[in-house]
Amino acid sequence: MRFSEVLKYAWKVINSTRIKTGITVAIIALGIMALIGIITAITAMKSKFTESFSSMGAGGFTITYRSQSLFGSRPPSTDGKQTRKSSSLKYISYSDAEAFRKLYQFPAITGISVVAARSAIAGFGNKKTNPNVIVFGADENYVPLNGYSLTTGRNFTAQEIMNATPVCIIGYDIVTALYNGNSNAAIQSRIKINNKTYQVVGVLKSRGATLGFSMDNLIISGYKSARNNFPQAAANSWSIGILSRNITQLSPAMAEAGIVFRAIRKLQVTETDNFTINKNDSLAEKALNTLGFLTISAMVIGIITLVGAAIGLMNIMLVAVSERTREIGLAKAIGATNKNIQNQFLAESVIISLLGAALGIILGVLVGNIFSLILKTGFVVPWLWVVLGVVICFSVGLAAGLYPALKARSLNPIAALRFE
Repeated sequence: MRFSEVLKYAWKVINSTRIKTGITVAIIALGIMALIGIITAITAMKSKFTESFSSMGAGGFTITYRSQSLFGSRPPSTDGKQTRKSSSLKYISYSDAEAFRKLYQFPAITGISVVAARSAIAGFGNKKTNPNVIVFGADENYVPLNGYSLTTGRNFTAQEIMNATPVCIIGYDIVTALYNGNSNAAIQSRIKINNKTYQVVGVLKSRGATLGFSMDNLIISGYKSARNNFPQAAANSWSIGILSRNITQLSPAMAEAGIVFRAIRKLQVTETDNFTINKNDSLAEKALNTLGFLTISAMVIGIITLVGAAIGLMNIMLVAVSERTREIGLAKAIGATNKNIQNQFLAESVIISLLGAALGIILGVLVGNIFSLILKTGFVVPWLWVVLGVVICFSVGLAAGLYPALKARSLNPIAALRFE
């Protein structure tokens, strides 16, 4: 029997048992959809992370109270040194940040910032934003240090920062909510931020969203003005951003920053740092490492589902052997070999499994690309995992059909013809 004839007959048999076949195909598709869907979404997230963090500059780093990532924070490692309990939970204060600006002499751009409010409301005329606007108190270097650029207007001046002038730069989400997306209308207008009046001097270019969190729903004011108008600023830890003027000098710049800040924090030689220095690209690396756990989770979900599908597929094939015993006996009686019978059942099992793979891959790519639409990263197809999905399903079909195929080929033709 030719291979094409085996496939043709296998398809005919599968088509005659649509309900049982459909259930098994759906189970296999569910496992593959979970795997491909999550991997597709993760691929889109990785693309967005790379885009978001690359704009921050390879020569930049930050000094923060704790090691920060998009997913939270962790205490700095001790490296065998003692941690003074009184200082291990010590936030970076305004005086610490200002002292660093004055004492750090390395040729680099330095900026300080603090979160002044996390759920502020901005208003202009009779329009208001939702109470989820983040307000930063910062200096004139915040925009370039954090990878932002201005689409309209200007940056702060050093004099405005020092004089606590109530001016601000707003993100594009604020422009959309208060000015119907008209950036030019925002410039020089006066808005209320938690009932404090500020003049808009600049509008940030949109950077979109990461993991569903908008990077445009923010307002930046001078840090002295923020300290005066937002009490929360005094309670929050400050961040220090540094951008080396020469990327080859990044390591010396970080080393000197650590020495200077240890002195500011009054740490002894035997004490561990109660702050963390992170390169800008290390934040992206940590985010991508976190996504690696999601990949493992997707694999576990997919494998568990496919194991269940393999058991179901094997059961269907064993039932098929019992139902078609007389057919098998007749086929052997007219010249079909044991190999022909074996290949017939294996072909049916593999085809069912590959149908599940095809359906699961299509659904998985479509579901995963919902994140691509949200993150605006373009259509994503994880081709490596698509190929792996096909290979896995082929293997599942082969493994699930092997025992029923061996059982079918071992049937005695005479006994099979007498089977009722």
